[in-house]
Amino acid sequence: MVKVKKEGIILEATDLGFESKAVLNPSIVQDGNTLHMFYRAVNKEDDKSSIGYCRLDGPLKVVERSQKPILFPEKDYEKQGTEDPRIVFLDGIYYMMYAAYDGLNALIAYATSTDLKIWEKKGVISPRIKYNDVRDIFTNTNLKDRYFFFKTFYKEVKGEGVLLWEKDAFLFPKKIKGKFALVHRIQPDIQVIYFDEFKDLTLTYWKKYLKKLPDYIILEPKYWYESRNIGGGCPPIETKKGWILIYHAVQNVDDGRLYRVSVALLDKKDPCKVIGRLEAPLFGPQEEWEVKGDVNNVVFPQGTALFGDKLYIYYGAADKRIAVASLNINELLDELTSKK
Repeated sequence: MVKVKKEGIILEATDLGFESKAVLNPSIVQDGNTLHMFYRAVNKEDDKSSIGYCRLDGPLKVVERSQKPILFPEKDYEKQGTEDPRIVFLDGIYYMMYAAYDGLNALIAYATSTDLKIWEKKGVISPRIKYNDVRDIFTNTNLKDRYFFFKTFYKEVKGEGVLLWEKDAFLFPKKIKGKFALVHRIQPDIQVIYFDEFKDLTLTYWKKYLKKLPDYIILEPKYWYESRNIGGGCPPIETKKGWILIYHAVQNVDDGRLYRVSVALLDKKDPCKVIGRLEAPLFGPQEEWEVKGDVNNVVFPQGTALFGDKLYIYYGAADKRIAVASLNINELLDELTSKK
């Protein structure tokens, strides 16, 4: 088993309006010893989410924190929240994928920057397609029944007109076979879509892709702690042995859902080929601040930093605060490849 150290809480809510209720689900951009953290911030007044920023010196010391959000709801498609940022640097540009929430639908949107200070919103890239239409497409594939369960679930919970629920998206930090590779999540699995330019992601492109969705599944629930669904966590980490993909796993339990962190190792040329995968979760909610919060029993990884052989994982704890765990990356790789 990989030894994981819980480093503790690193960021909590403040009296500032935009982050007065909670801070959670951080993305990390590393520049040597400096870490730039972008995180979801929730206000008490109306529960809307924006994206805050702080800077760290080393893995644990916060030395600067913005007094206002970096991104906030402006467009109709995000009027109830800009959520869960995940950032990669690719070909001179920082790409931030985030969940845009309008009160009914959760869709993938993105913004770009060249300096991490000025961000330009580029709009929604996930398909604006209703679940009834998705059902018709999925019926002609060999997707498992759980896809149809979630279709019914979102229609019942959100309403008849709800669009395909899309969250947990991020790019690979390198192009694969000359194309952008976008990890996303149509429950219950984790998938990838390839494209040349963002303008390619039209509804027609997505519909063609969805008809062949089984060919683009990276991971599907496999172990006991993944009984409900899984979803992408942190942008992939490139190693000599493959891409490390840290993801969250959700288990149905008697009093709700239990979120844990797990890891898979993916082939560098074809991420749909799994080299190794943890049979037990890397870690789960154990500390009081992970067990009790705005949503109980949640550890939700979104960012990483590497200092020597020590890998730090930054995660939302009980949807209330931000915490950090650390481990030896070589131990993790050994564990992932031990049963190959």
